[in-house]
Amino acid sequence: MDDINVLQHRCLLNLRRRIRDVGDGRPAQERYMRLQKSGDTLSYQGNSEEVGCYVAGHPLSKGNCYFEVTIVETGVRGTIAVGLVPKFYRLDHQPGWLPHSVAYHADNGKLYNGNPVGQQFGPKCARGDRIGCGILSENIKAGLSKVFFTKNGKEVGSVEVPVSAEGLFPAVGMHSLGEEVKVDLQAEWLLEEGDSMMMVDSHEDDWGRLYDVRVSGVLLEYVGKGKSIMDVGLAQARQPLTTRCHYYEVEIVDAGEKCFIALGLARRDYPKNRHPGWSRGSVAYHADDGKIFHGSGVGDAFGPRCFKGDIMGCGIMFPRDYILDGEGDADDCERLEFRPTPAAVQNVLYLNDEEDDEEDGDDQEQDQDGRKVTVFFTRNGKLIGRREMVVPPGGLFPTVGMLSSGEKVKVDLHPLSG
Repeated sequence: MDDINVLQHRCLLNLRRRIRDVGDGRPAQERYMRLQKSGDTLSYQGNSEEVGCYVAGHPLSKGNCYFEVTIVETGVRGTIAVGLVPKFYRLDHQPGWLPHSVAYHADNGKLYNGNPVGQQFGPKCARGDRIGCGILSENIKAGLSKVFFTKNGKEVGSVEVPVSAEGLFPAVGMHSLGEEVKVDLQAEWLLEEGDSMMMVDSHEDDWGRLYDVRVSGVLLEYVGKGKSIMDVGLAQARQPLTTRCHYYEVEIVDAGEKCFIALGLARRDYPKNRHPGWSRGSVAYHADDGKIFHGSGVGDAFGPRCFKGDIMGCGIMFPRDYILDGEGDADDCERLEFRPTPAAVQNVLYLNDEEDDEEDGDDQEQDQDGRKVTVFFTRNGKLIGRREMVVPPGGLFPTVGMLSSGEKVKVDLHPLSG
C-alpha cells in the first residue's frame, strides 16, 4: 500500500503540474540568464564574476532520457557545467551547487551533487568534447533517481539523486568570458536488448572521416557554422560500397534552416569542404533542389526535392562479372526503371571557385582508366534515376554532406546487405 500511495501522490503532483503548464494554453518555457541563445548554441554574456545558467523547458522523461552538450569554446576558464536541476532552479548558481541538483563540471572533472563542494568524478573536458547526462532508473519507493554522465559517448559514472515531483530538467552553467556550447536535447541513447541499462552506440567506427558532423548512434548532426559554401560538414563511411553491400539510405530527421543535405558516393580523398558531387570522383543527389551533381558545381535536374521524413537512397549496380576484394556477383538490379535527366542548371550555392580540372566530372572520367558502374538514387523506396561513373582507386565511399544549422539525418549503411 505504501508503494501505491507514493505512486498516486506523484501522479497527482504531475497532473497538477500539467494543468498549471498547459491549462492557460502556454507551453513550458526554457529559462536562462547571463547567456545568449541562438538556436541550439549558448554563449556566456556575464562579466566572469557571475554565473550564467540555462534550464530547459521540459524535464527528462522515459521517452527522452538523455541530452548532450558539445563544448565549442572553453573561454577564459572553461567553467562549464552540465547536469539536471529542479524546474525553478536559481539561475545565478551553477548546476549542482544547490540541493536537488547534480552536475559534471568540465574545468575540474568534479561532480557537484547539491553542494558547492565537488567530488572527484571524471576527466576534465576541453574544446570539442561532448558531455552527456541522462537518467538510468528511478526508485519511487526510495524517492531516488540514478543519473549518469558521459564524455564523448563513454560513461564516466553515475550517482543517485532525490526525485523531484516535477522532474529533473537539463541544465547548463557557465562562468567565464568566451565560453560557448551547443545543446542537443534530443540526443539518442539505445536500450540494449535484454538489459535494463541504457547505452549509447556511437557508430563512430562506421565513419572514416567526419568534419563538422557529430555522430550520436545512427544520427548525424551538422555542427558547422553554415555561413558559406566552405562550411560544408562531411561524413564519409570507412568502407566503400561492394557487390555484397551495394546500397545505403539516409532519412532526413530535421531539414534545418535550408535542407542543404546531399548523399552520394565519393573517392577516399574527397575534399572535406566540398559537398559530395561538387568535385571530381563523386556523384550526389541534393535534397534542397532535387538535382544531381557529378564532379561539378553545375547540377542537372534529376528528381523531386526532399524534406523532413523523406528517405534518400544511393547504390551501385555492378556488372555481373565485377569482382572487388573477393566479393561475389552483384544482386540483380535490372528491374530498376530509368528516368532520363533534363539539361544542366547552375547551383545557386556554387561560386565557380573550383579549379579548372574539376569543372566537368564526366569529361574527367572519360580520360581515366577504370571500371564503370551505374550509380542509382532512390527517394522513399522509388527509383529516381541513375548515372554511370568510373570507380576510382580504392572504390566509392558513401558520403553525406550538410551545410545549414539544425540539419540531422539517420543513416543506415547496410539496409540490403547479405
